[in-house]
Amino acid sequence: QVQLVESGGGLVQAGGSLRLSCAASGSVFNINFMGWYRQASGKQRELVAGIPESGSTYYQNSVKGRFTISRDNAKSTVYLQMNSLKPDDTGVYFCNVVLYGKHYWGQGTQVTVSS
Repeated sequence: QVQLVESGGGLVQAGGSLRLSCAASGSVFNINFMGWYRQASGKQRELVAGIPESGSTYYQNSVKGRFTISRDNAKSTVYLQMNSLKPDDTGVYFCNVVLYGKHYWGQGTQVTVSS
């Protein structure tokens, strides 16, 4: 079993920054993929950024140049540095980890960007 604990959400003004963290515990050897999804009110959950085991990164077009995803394999932790935040970035951010083809999800952390 894998448990994910997220932290770092909150309320910030447009143009501000937040850093999300997600620590995985349990049987977390050889995590294939770590990523962050976002779900805005009334919308489907969408992938914002991802980082596979290779270390290459993926970003949704709307966050390119503003968000940076990174992972610390020794700590089984994934981070999302969010800069120049916009009101459209508001939503619940979920950490996602894929291990041997199985998806695990964090509980979600609220990010609210005020204009």
